[in-house]
Amino acid sequence: MRQLHGTPLKRFLRDYRRAHPISCDLALVLQSVAYPRNVGALFRIADAVRVSKMFLCGNTPLPSSRTISEVGRAKSRVVRWYYEKHAEDAIHMLRDEGYAICALEITDAARPYFETEYPDKLCLVLGNEDHGVTRSVLDLCDFSVFVPMYGRGRSLNVHVATAIVLYHILHQRETA
Repeated sequence: MRQLHGTPLKRFLRDYRRAHPISCDLALVLQSVAYPRNVGALFRIADAVRVSKMFLCGNTPLPSSRTISEVGRAKSRVVRWYYEKHAEDAIHMLRDEGYAICALEITDAARPYFETEYPDKLCLVLGNEDHGVTRSVLDLCDFSVFVPMYGRGRSLNVHVATAIVLYHILHQRETA
């Protein structure tokens, strides 16, 4: 076994994508995700799973930040992103385009991410690292999911939890 680099790596990934096409349309809404490192990591994840559009809302820093560009490996250049002051407005636009709206948030009605069936067009809403998704935005969501915690911590970092859920959504379809 050896690590792949350069052209062999590009071919390997191309062949995998051809054999395992993505069959869903994913969007993200970042509601005041405050830390540039998290935003950069979310751009990198969005590119990895082919998120079709990403809305940066409220106090979410924009890709002009050097940290976002470095952490995200400049993926803000390839992921379609938009700034919308109010997350509620972004959600209304996405709902009009046929997206179901899901909050990645621990709520009284949240289900574990792996016990949920996801529609073909899904928008995942992510909240602020300290305060989560606001009540007004939760009221617009169709459902919410969470990543169970088995240790003492109450949650994972927002970009880690997002990666877990998005990859599950992609692979759930592949095994169904």
